[in-house]
Amino acid sequence: MTGLSTILIVLGLFLAGGVYSFTKQKLPAGVITLLAISSAFCLVAGVLRIQGIWG
Repeated sequence: MTGLSTILIVLGLFLAGGVYSFTKQKLPAGVITLLAISSAFCLVAGVLRIQGIWG
């Protein structure tokens, strides 16, 4: 596992936690959607880098 893959996965999990927290606080749907998309992109990119498909 490379350093960038680890950073992407950790960042994705951090953003996923933000989505959960912001949902409980009932913040605007636009903010929650942006965080959810960002989290998904980071997690997918990290996994693709681990698999050697991307980068």
